[in-house]
Amino acid sequence: MSPTQIQQAFETAEQLAQAQHLEEAESLYRRILAQQPDNPDALHLLGLVVYQLGRVQEAVDLVGRAATADPRRPDFAFNLGLILSQTGRTDQAITAYRQALALQPDHAGAGNNLGLALHLAGRNDEAISIYHASLAANPTVAELHFNLGIALQSLGRLDEAVESFRQAAAIKPDYADAWNGIGNVLQSQQKFDQAIEVYRQLLARQPDCVQAHNNLGEALRAQDRLEEAIAAFRQAIALRPDFPESHYNMGIALRLGGNLDDAVAAYRKAISLRPDHAESHNNLGNALKDMGRLVEALASYRRAVAIRPDYADADCNLVWALHYSLEHDAAAILTELRRWNHLHAAPLAASIQPHANDRSPDRRLRIGYVSPDFRNHVVGRNLLPLLREHDHGPFEIFCYSNVARGDAFTEQFRSHADHWRDITQVGDEHAARMIRQDGIDLLIDLAGHTAFNRLLVFARKPAPIQATFGGYPGGTGLATMDWRISDPYLDPPGLSETHYVEKIIRLPHSFWCYDPAAMQVQAMGVGPLPALANGCMTFGCLNNFCKISDPTLALWSRVLKRVANSRLLVMAPPGSARQRLLQTMADLGIDAQRIAFVQHQLRQEYLQVYHRIDLGLDTYPYNGHTTSLDSLWMGVPVITLVGERSVGRAGYSQLCNLNLADLAAKDEDEFVKIAAQLAGDLPRLAQLRSSLQERMRRSALTDAAGFARGIQAAYRQMWHAWCAGSCAGS
Repeated sequence: MSPTQIQQAFETAEQLAQAQHLEEAESLYRRILAQQPDNPDALHLLGLVVYQLGRVQEAVDLVGRAATADPRRPDFAFNLGLILSQTGRTDQAITAYRQALALQPDHAGAGNNLGLALHLAGRNDEAISIYHASLAANPTVAELHFNLGIALQSLGRLDEAVESFRQAAAIKPDYADAWNGIGNVLQSQQKFDQAIEVYRQLLARQPDCVQAHNNLGEALRAQDRLEEAIAAFRQAIALRPDFPESHYNMGIALRLGGNLDDAVAAYRKAISLRPDHAESHNNLGNALKDMGRLVEALASYRRAVAIRPDYADADCNLVWALHYSLEHDAAAILTELRRWNHLHAAPLAASIQPHANDRSPDRRLRIGYVSPDFRNHVVGRNLLPLLREHDHGPFEIFCYSNVARGDAFTEQFRSHADHWRDITQVGDEHAARMIRQDGIDLLIDLAGHTAFNRLLVFARKPAPIQATFGGYPGGTGLATMDWRISDPYLDPPGLSETHYVEKIIRLPHSFWCYDPAAMQVQAMGVGPLPALANGCMTFGCLNNFCKISDPTLALWSRVLKRVANSRLLVMAPPGSARQRLLQTMADLGIDAQRIAFVQHQLRQEYLQVYHRIDLGLDTYPYNGHTTSLDSLWMGVPVITLVGERSVGRAGYSQLCNLNLADLAAKDEDEFVKIAAQLAGDLPRLAQLRSSLQERMRRSALTDAAGFARGIQAAYRQMWHAWCAGSCAGS
């Protein structure tokens, strides 16, 4: 081929490649190389063609040969980097991009892509340096500003990230990713009003921006503006029905709003579009659990963990949900907890360092509490009296708050702490380092495996003594958790020691401290016995619906059959959950007309429902806990069945503390007998109703000062054990 023919062949091959006639273009480039084997342009362009044909390694070899043949060409190094990046060879791509920049320091594409590759490699500090250098030469390239923002965001430099995103949007006003980046960072800073305004500015420019509608919905949901959030998600779905993120987010908003049937449908749609989205499987499990469909919920959690074995939160949901299952005894749950520890916590053991805390037995101790529930929450309301009554002479109190959105209760908790640490935006490793730097002697987990726990902080053992308490009376399975705090009725000596990894330390009386002020019941009066006006007995249960198992319904049906003309009032989510309960009871011979429902309500309205109930029926294998205390305070005694596990002995513990152990049944026959006898003795029922508040006031259940003394004595006992070298944390 003559030089003219070679030039013509180049031009024709380029046209063929642009028209996607790749095989013909390849043929022409090979004809050129047959004449000129080291022609750098032919090697380079042939490499790009064979890459498009899917022959990646051959493309890398060809473009690499081109760069060797003419090492002065930055475009060769740049395209080599592109191919390497797109095939996951990040380190080699970084080398190629660096070569391109060495040849052409103002090459904006090479600077941008090098920064991206460094970001993918987790080398964000280097990426930021590259972006700054490239921006010095190319200050008007919006993509450089945007990707600088991404790297800054990854390092937690959020204000700088917002500024970089704003620079990108100023250069390219229609740059949707930049606007969304601003909003997303503002959301992460909990500046929801500002984030909403940013998304709306973007939507004014681009009404069809699906991601902006989706992000707007997330910000609105974070403010509990659920109807507006759902409308935003619906708009995103209308624009793009196959966008799984919006179906997923719709499910979250619907569940928060109590629309569980539609939430399940939304999650299932998200899963149909993206079967490997572990978060959708996890949240589907949450909704199914709320509906009492525990077997399906457990399957969803297991699927989430199968997809993402490191998904500790989904695995927490799984092991916690097992406590509601009658099919899993204490030994089976312990096995699952040990599995959780082995998978998620044990790999962090290498980061544990020796503790140099002063072992003086009676010195002032630093107590650290870690909780997501320093707020108006059932656990928070139980814990507030402890913080209020703490003796700050022998104990210095640190609170590590994982509360995303604080409230008036949060401020009360803060006022009772000597030191307040917000760890909502702090990673587990950083939080553990903070705790160690604070010199904490005893670190107390107040969540167990419930939502937003920080058990992986405890897995790093930042304090010499670690204990779990408060979330629910159960174990964590963590090898680094030394103690669990319980009471003599939940965990009788000799019965429970083999059920837990942790050593058990028992408070003198009760796991719970029911403070009428914190519980917002101080001024709540007790109504008259409803049966006196109704002429029939109304049994009731206002527990979380996930506790109402089929065995519980079977037991309740026996009570209803035994007590003629009696009624049952249940708190249940609207929709199929109620229909399933009615069908189950119909199969057990109970007419639907005998069953009434209420749904989840604000606390004051919820408490008023007890004025409609004569006698409470407990759930099993997971009893009512604070709900039963609410019932008792409102004058409604609760019949309970004493279970094997601590979560199923809550009713027994509370009744023993009220000297009402005769309302705790050892088996199902006794449960039915007690309920029927009490239902048939209206004078005793009325007397109980009028005296239960005073009985609670005189009991350990409301003795906040005594409760705090018991906790503090337990802390000192744990500390003495460590000082003597007999604690697991020694």
